[in-house]
Amino acid sequence: NRPFIRLMWHFPLLGNLIRKRIKREMEEAFGNNFEEIVLGGAALNKEVEQFLQSIHFRYTVGYGMTECGPLIAYAQWDQFKPGSVGRVVDRMEVRINSDDPHKKVGEIWVRGTNNMLGYYKNPEATNAVMTADGWMKTGDLGIIDSDGFLYIRGRCKTMILSANGQNIYPEEIENKLNSFPLVVESLVISDNKKLTALIYPDWAKVREGKLTDEQLNSTMQQYISQTNKCIPRYCKISSFIIRKEEFEKTPKHSIKRYLYQSEPS
Repeated sequence: NRPFIRLMWHFPLLGNLIRKRIKREMEEAFGNNFEEIVLGGAALNKEVEQFLQSIHFRYTVGYGMTECGPLIAYAQWDQFKPGSVGRVVDRMEVRINSDDPHKKVGEIWVRGTNNMLGYYKNPEATNAVMTADGWMKTGDLGIIDSDGFLYIRGRCKTMILSANGQNIYPEEIENKLNSFPLVVESLVISDNKKLTALIYPDWAKVREGKLTDEQLNSTMQQYISQTNKCIPRYCKISSFIIRKEEFEKTPKHSIKRYLYQSEPS
C-alpha cells in the first residue's frame, strides 16, 4: 500500500526500518559484494537521487567522454555531492566558458594529457571542438563550485532562449516530467517562444487503469501544473501534446531532438 508506506516513511522509527529494509534489498539485487555503484551517461532524476541519499545507498555519479579517455569528473560515494557529476579528476583541467563559472552557466571545456588529438581523418570536426591551446569544447553546459565539483545543466545544442532572453535548459524540465508515474519520456520544445511538452505516456499503465482520453489529458495537465510550480516563470510549460509512438532514438538511445522541433502544438 503506497500511501501507507509514504505515511510510515515520516515516522522516525518506522521510517528508518523501511529505509534499512529497502537498502538491504537493493544491495542484494546488486550481489552485495560491491564498493559503490557508479552512474553516468544521462542525468540522474532528482527524486531518485534524493531517495538514494535517504537510504544511504553507496552510489556516485561520474562524467566522461570517449574523447577524454574517458573520465572527466568523479568522487567516491562518501565524498560525492548530490546534484553534481563528481569532482574534476587530477589529470584534467576544466574551464567553464562564462564570466562567473561558479554561478553563471557556460560551456564546459576540458584539457589534459588524456584528451584526444583529434577525430581520425576529420579535420573539420576536430577544428570545431579543439582550440589552438589544447582545450576541447564538450558541448555540455554547466557550472563548477569552489571544491571542484562539476554540475551539468544541459547541452549547448538543446538550450532554448526565452522571449525575455533567459536561458532555458529543457533537460531539467524533462527530468521533472519524467518522474511522474504515467510518463515514460518527454521532450520540451519552443513553439513561437512558448514551451510545449511532448509526452509519451506509459500506455500499458493507461490501459491497465482503463483511463479515458479525457482522464489522461486531465492527469497530464496536473503533471504540467505541478512541474510549473517548481520551475522559474520563464521556464513554464504553456501546452502539451500526448504522443502515441515513442520518440526516435540515436544508437546511444538519446532522443533525436531535431526531428521534433517544428512539431505543431
